[in-house]
Amino acid sequence: MNYRAEIDGLRALAVIPVIFFHAGFENFRGGFVGVDVFFVISGYLIATIIISELESKEFSIVNFYERRARRILPALFFVALFCLPFAWFWFTPSDLKDFGQSLVAVATFSSNFLFWRESGYFETSTELKPLLHTWSLSVEEQFYIIFPIFLILTWRFGIKIILIVLFSIFLISLLIAEWGAYNKPPFTFYLLPTRGWELLIGVFLAFYLKNKKHFSSSFLNQFLSISGLLMICYSIQTFDEKTPFPSFYALIPTLGTALLILSAVPNTLVHKILTLKPLVGVGLISYSAYLWHQPFFSFARHKLINEPSLLLLIFLSFASIGAAWFSWKYLEKPFRDKKLFSRGIIFRMSGISILFFCSIGGYLTYTDGRFDSLEDEEKIIFSNFIEPSKYVVERHSQILLDEFDKDNSKKDILIIGDSHSEDLVNAVFEGNLDKDYEFSSFLIGGECGVLYVDPKILNQYRSPACEREPSFFDENLQKLMFKADEIWVISSWPDYALNFMDESIENILKINKNLLIFGKKYFGSVNSGWYKKIDKKFWNKELMNHSDELAFKNVRSINQNIKKISDRKGIKFIDVQSLICSKEIICSNYDGNDLTSYDGSHLTKYGAKKLGQKIKEWNEKI
Repeated sequence: MNYRAEIDGLRALAVIPVIFFHAGFENFRGGFVGVDVFFVISGYLIATIIISELESKEFSIVNFYERRARRILPALFFVALFCLPFAWFWFTPSDLKDFGQSLVAVATFSSNFLFWRESGYFETSTELKPLLHTWSLSVEEQFYIIFPIFLILTWRFGIKIILIVLFSIFLISLLIAEWGAYNKPPFTFYLLPTRGWELLIGVFLAFYLKNKKHFSSSFLNQFLSISGLLMICYSIQTFDEKTPFPSFYALIPTLGTALLILSAVPNTLVHKILTLKPLVGVGLISYSAYLWHQPFFSFARHKLINEPSLLLLIFLSFASIGAAWFSWKYLEKPFRDKKLFSRGIIFRMSGISILFFCSIGGYLTYTDGRFDSLEDEEKIIFSNFIEPSKYVVERHSQILLDEFDKDNSKKDILIIGDSHSEDLVNAVFEGNLDKDYEFSSFLIGGECGVLYVDPKILNQYRSPACEREPSFFDENLQKLMFKADEIWVISSWPDYALNFMDESIENILKINKNLLIFGKKYFGSVNSGWYKKIDKKFWNKELMNHSDELAFKNVRSINQNIKKISDRKGIKFIDVQSLICSKEIICSNYDGNDLTSYDGSHLTKYGAKKLGQKIKEWNEKI
């Protein structure tokens, strides 16, 4: 196919907003639509190549995958390799385990499935995932596997039949995306069935332009190309994380991209803009720029205690362009040269790389991100100092979902909650409360919520993992709640959960009138690499004493609101923050020679023991 410089300019128009979006620049809060622009471009270019080769009877599936491997894998695997040492030295064990899983997913082109199962795209935690952005590459790779095979199998039936089938798939995909954006947001955002229609817009363009020329009317080309550019710019400026996506809203940037491909021909204003040398230059390296930007931002956020400064984010944005130029010149271009790298070399190197990253990722996953390089003595210190009480966690898992082991001499307590319920269970046993009470627990996944009124209301807040997790409406939980003498509820208490707390408490009180709510706890921002070997020490007082006063005030405010609701409902409430830190606004994580939390929120063994003792004292007073 003939080279179109304006397509490279369009690539620049796609990648720059994505970079600025991940940097967190307010004016680019809709910059994520750059991915949608890429999808349309990819559909158009790939379909144009395949259709041309099928018509000339020169198409080879092996040649096609060779081209894709040359284009995609060298830079992708180089960036993954670059990320490894930074993740190893800076990440917590849990983060390193997650990174290991993402390495396997990247190597097997299944990142979109991994991140779909983990969480939503717009959550704060996603900013810390260096390979999050590879989800879109996985969508494209899956399309590259399916689409050529589809065309090979259907080519003999004629283009008309092919277009009818593709248009039917397009409509189904679009309608599912519209429904899913409101009902199954993570699934809809990450997976090919609800993204396929965007790629198919590009495919339809390829079929159209293969047999017909661009519009001959200068006015029409000017009008449509300007309209397309404005549609993309409008999306970038007005969309945000609250925009249901990719619903019908996604038609705005994708159809805008289609109009540019169709109408931004020579002599139009938009063509002159898109073919400016700086834009074309960025477009040429746009793939590598897309690969580099997220690791830069992610590692900066991991390393720093506070959010990176505006100046640093700007620097990292330009640094990703610089790194992109390097990998384009010394990786992308050379590996596309068949004289330098034969097909056999490309396939062998790809296979070895896939095996390497799967092995490393599998190891990190299997070992839970632990560090075998530590000396035995250091491992003991590390385990005792950082981790929650091991035996308590195991005991918790054994009694999970079990009915009470009836002992009439003891009061039966049911603990319900997210990962903070594990803290509470640890505290129960560390504080020896199990001598006086019989405990059972019911764990509800971290983002699945604790006191939901109606699961349908909060679908937009729930990760897909919650569909497989037990919920407040689980039959086993209902039985446990009915049998318990008292119910203890604890959570991270995200802001949205408070909006439904009144009605949610009423739901519990209909089953059991004896209810105790535990408030939110927070011990300051914790640098994810704080306990790694820095001057042969596991931790640093200054880092661990870092405090964000506004965040602490917010926690106090949340607890005050929960107490008001609890008082109004006539139920008991424990302000965990005040219990551990008295009435101080700043709740320091550093307590003498001990650490209360290993991540700023969840408790160490010391923290669990401290909370258990405080609960025991509180209970004796009551």
